[in-house]
Amino acid sequence: MTVTIYDVAREAGVSMATVSRVVNNNPNVKPQTRKKVFEAIERLGYRPNAVARGLASKKTTTVGVVIPDISNSIFAEVARGIEDIANMYHYNIILCNADKRKEKEIRVINTLLEKQVDGLLFMGGAVTDEHVQAFKTANVPIVLCATTDEQGAIPSVDIDHEAAAFDAVSSLIEKGHKSIAMISGTLQDPANGFARFQGYRRALETAGLPYDESLVRVGNYRYESGIEAMKYFLELGDKPTAVFSATDEMAIGAIHAIQDFGLKVPEDISVISVDNSRAASMVRPQLTSVAQPMYDIGAVSMRLLTKLMKKESVEHAKVVLPHELISRQSVKQV
Repeated sequence: MTVTIYDVAREAGVSMATVSRVVNNNPNVKPQTRKKVFEAIERLGYRPNAVARGLASKKTTTVGVVIPDISNSIFAEVARGIEDIANMYHYNIILCNADKRKEKEIRVINTLLEKQVDGLLFMGGAVTDEHVQAFKTANVPIVLCATTDEQGAIPSVDIDHEAAAFDAVSSLIEKGHKSIAMISGTLQDPANGFARFQGYRRALETAGLPYDESLVRVGNYRYESGIEAMKYFLELGDKPTAVFSATDEMAIGAIHAIQDFGLKVPEDISVISVDNSRAASMVRPQLTSVAQPMYDIGAVSMRLLTKLMKKESVEHAKVVLPHELISRQSVKQV
């Protein structure tokens, strides 16, 4: 039979109110009494009913996290940052994978809200009108993590994706490259897609280089799409001397396509990216990439959410963290 709080109270020889205070870490319990209650809990194998406690307090100490692709190491690093801070503030997390599909994202958001989470962290692509409508129906705080909404109305933590792309492409230009291709993410994605594409174009314009539509291919962030895009560039009459990829995974696909074609990186074609995932230092040659502080994005997002859940004052609801260019062996001077 299930052990109840009444059983613990009887075993410890105290009132149920005293057991409740001990379980909820109320300081107004004598150390000797607290010890006696914990010993009774251990003997009986009592587990507090989190659902019942949530109904009583109207708080579940649970946070819902919507993650776009659980198999992607980038998002795994964000999730680590979220969980570490959640543990520090005694919150549990429910992690839901949405497969980068809007319909599933909306469904997962509604499911988490139905589970009475105290707050929601949303990692995804474009924040559409449907997302905003789902957020409006929530009566709990929501923070966008590694993404933003166009209006900037929802609290968020991210980097400046346009600036990151601009810095990556500008570094290629500084090394003498003038024919620079781009493997972009979908342009409907405001961060990894459109913003990074805008940074690419702005870097070319700033340097007085023409924008050539034939030097841009749209991928789906996956390794295979990097291979396909790079094959297209390799078949051009005038091959680019450098390629900027919106993500590391597509960049690694591009490196392998170049090598399969019988060319070398960076001797024949330089490759640069954004993300600085673990894979960037595992591929050969090692990939030059703009680092996003993914762990920090997760940690800061969760800390911001804890403040909102506790109704603490928040000085900046839109947080932009710094990025950094990590130079390795995939880019050369021309």
